Amino acid sequence: MSAGCFCMERLSFCLLLSAWSWGWAPGGAAKPKGQGYPHMNSIRIDGDITLGGLFPVHGRGTEGKACGELKKEKGIHRLEAMLFALDRINNDPDLLPNITLGARILDTCSRDTHALEQSLTFVQALIEKDSTEVRCVNGGPPIITKPERVVGVIGASGSSVSIMVANILRLFKIPQISYASTAPDLSDNSRYDFFSRVVPSDTYQAQAMVDIVKALKWNYVSTLASEGSYGESGVEAFIQKSREDGGVCVAQSVKIPREPKPGEFDKIIRRLLETSHARAVIIFANEDDIRRVLEAAKRANQTGHFIWMGSDSWGSKISPVLHLEEVAEGSVTILPKRVSVKGFDRYFSSRTLDNNRRNIWFAEFWEENFHCKLSRHALKKGSSIKKCTNRERIGQDSSYEQEGKVQFVIDAVYAMGHALHNMHKNLCPGKVGLCPRMDPVDGVELLKYIRNVNFSGIAGTPVTFNENGDAPGRYDIYQYQIRNSTPEYKVIGQWTDHLHLKVESMLWPGGGSQLPSSICSLPCKPGERKKLVKGIPCCWHCERCDGYQYQLDEFHCKRCHFNERPNENHTSCTPIPIIKLEWSSPWAVVPVFIAIVGIIATLFVVVTFVRYNDTPIVKASGRELSYVLLTGIFLCYATTFLMIAEPDLSTCSLRRIFLGLGMSISYAALLTKTNRIYRIFEQGKKSVSAPRFISPASQLVITFSLISLQLVGVCIWFIVDPSHSVIDYEDQRTTNPHFARGILKCDISDLSLICLLGYSMLLMVTCTVYAIKTRGVPETFNEAKPIGFTMYTTCIVWLAFIPIFFGTSQSAEKMYIQTTTLTISVSLSASVSLGMLYMPKVYIILFHPEQNVPKRKRSLKAVVTAATMSNKFSQKGGFRPNGEAKSELCENLETQ
Repeated sequence: MSAGCFCMERLSFCLLLSAWSWGWAPGGAAKPKGQGYPHMNSIRIDGDITLGGLFPVHGRGTEGKACGELKKEKGIHRLEAMLFALDRINNDPDLLPNITLGARILDTCSRDTHALEQSLTFVQALIEKDSTEVRCVNGGPPIITKPERVVGVIGASGSSVSIMVANILRLFKIPQISYASTAPDLSDNSRYDFFSRVVPSDTYQAQAMVDIVKALKWNYVSTLASEGSYGESGVEAFIQKSREDGGVCVAQSVKIPREPKPGEFDKIIRRLLETSHARAVIIFANEDDIRRVLEAAKRANQTGHFIWMGSDSWGSKISPVLHLEEVAEGSVTILPKRVSVKGFDRYFSSRTLDNNRRNIWFAEFWEENFHCKLSRHALKKGSSIKKCTNRERIGQDSSYEQEGKVQFVIDAVYAMGHALHNMHKNLCPGKVGLCPRMDPVDGVELLKYIRNVNFSGIAGTPVTFNENGDAPGRYDIYQYQIRNSTPEYKVIGQWTDHLHLKVESMLWPGGGSQLPSSICSLPCKPGERKKLVKGIPCCWHCERCDGYQYQLDEFHCKRCHFNERPNENHTSCTPIPIIKLEWSSPWAVVPVFIAIVGIIATLFVVVTFVRYNDTPIVKASGRELSYVLLTGIFLCYATTFLMIAEPDLSTCSLRRIFLGLGMSISYAALLTKTNRIYRIFEQGKKSVSAPRFISPASQLVITFSLISLQLVGVCIWFIVDPSHSVIDYEDQRTTNPHFARGILKCDISDLSLICLLGYSMLLMVTCTVYAIKTRGVPETFNEAKPIGFTMYTTCIVWLAFIPIFFGTSQSAEKMYIQTTTLTISVSLSASVSLGMLYMPKVYIILFHPEQNVPKRKRSLKAVVTAATMSNKFSQKGGFRPNGEAKSELCENLETQ
């Protein structure tokens, strides 16, 4: 990062911190006297130099809460280890003489975002506050207590928390020493330049594990990692080291999800068994996941098959292997070299509520540790929890075992103390207490001294840092053995830059001493190609030919031809099945049934009209246009059979012709009818003479002229793009080749379909407009009202059709849905016309013949006049003069 970018980043952050510190920052309160006291959920201990501390005193909160349950070991033990180290340093006359170390210790609640908020306290003192315009009530200047300046931070525990905090502390040049964060990412000195740690990076652990694998003559292993920074980066480091060193092949890398589903661990075991020759499994996982993996291996009856190699998260813990001893037998684990600190045991077991008031969380620990309550009001009636007496003692009235990272917390505090001591010797020679050159302490200068410390830690091991701030890797190697039915972790070696392993002391599943094999170069399964590991020609990964690929040879996969798909084991290609809409399909049965019923009804109406061709009702309906309209309705129903029939040249050609023709005939006839009615009544308003072109012959000429436009368009389409059937392999080319299908269909695209039906839609809309214009015509006049209702309903049908048809264009069932939707919509349009226009007439003809009688004849002039008068008086209830003019009008027009 350039200096300019760094300054801008820090300036932005300072503005944020300034607002924060004026608002709710805890540093604004005055310092009370005393060795230590609670302060805004933190421990604050006065001193000449203040160190920060970050510890996971509580776990993650749930349901919106920042913090959860108390962590007795990882939280309280480690926190008390820092207080223990501070006491030792402050009482040591040779280390920082006449200088007292203070502390500001915060709870991260095992959450990186919460730790970020808490760590703002450490940089609060570095924010300059402008108080020139701030005045008290009496007009005087305010007395603002300047918060203590934190010169260095001990922590954090989790790698994700340390990464979050390190990004802030580096902006203000505050050094940080972690006691438990091992993620390799933190070794990046360009991003985390003020971060150091007294525990080795997982990179060293990965190197140690690679050395163990090679020492046991294994060259084919699998890896298993918990999802997250620790597991994934650990496995990544192991794979990288194995590639760099050579001679070790990774069979497969399996990841355990953060929220595993039921059966997930059984699935993991089955996957590991796919490469059964890779018996060695490298595990970077938390102890809960380790235990569930062992349980799954036991359920799968694989006891003794896998040889587990666990990272420091397994170490020498009992909880992952409890009641799973046989499955875990022979497991090799690794753990940073550490020693139990006896002095801390004496210190911690002597802590009581009276002598440890500086730890604000100690009372909560006391209740949790001894299962009692300090407040009588907190006791519930009938509860088995007793009241605390303050006479309980740690280690006597409760179990106690020193937490594993206590040694490293103490070493981290001492590393900071030695760095300050060496800095004081060089900058303040011969001075008692702090000199001006160390007030305040320069973080950049302090970092140099931290990186150069070299002292013997609390356990007697040397504490040093490399150029990236990492401690050297020192590990003890354990094996979980069962001797005389007694399981135990036995130290079988050490690793410090290089491996010392006692192979002869190792025991394997079943108690044997013969080294189990985990070798490379297993044959790949059918459909898998060998992918050689770069730089390791003796090993390969088996990579499945996925998607539409098949195995060409043992090293290559090749994509199948566009009309083929791989067989089940991806060893060859087979033709993709061709599908079409079958007559037996439910998608076809419904529209066919509707079409058959519609055709029968249409033929019934036609026969009835032919049989009663000269009756007044048939004459009044306009016989010639009625037969034309019924022909269009018949073609609409018949189109269903063309749409479902197997696509070929003839079928596709007939679809182009008749799909739009039936609707064009129907709506051309209806448009001619509505136009005639409109012109008659418009003319009647002006004069009593009849308008032109209203005779039956004229109406037929107009209708066929409208229909001919549709036929001309289809003919042009045939010339430009001849009809043919195609097999579409792309429409249902699914991700899984097993479900791929080719669709046999006509070459009618969605755009072509719009153009094909567009003219019919135009006729329908125009007819609807005329129906609206003639809505005021009395219902006794020439079908104006039925035609109007017919068109309104038809518009609704097609408005519903459009979103269904085009909205399913991406569906896997597109062919079925669109074909069914189109055929049913066409049939419904025909059914609406048939039902509203002709069924009432058929009903009167067959069941009320007394109404099917001729009326008295009048001249056309009289009929038009009667129609006009009827229109004027139609709104008056019960007064309908000349109501019989309906049939008269049509009969007069037929004779013209």
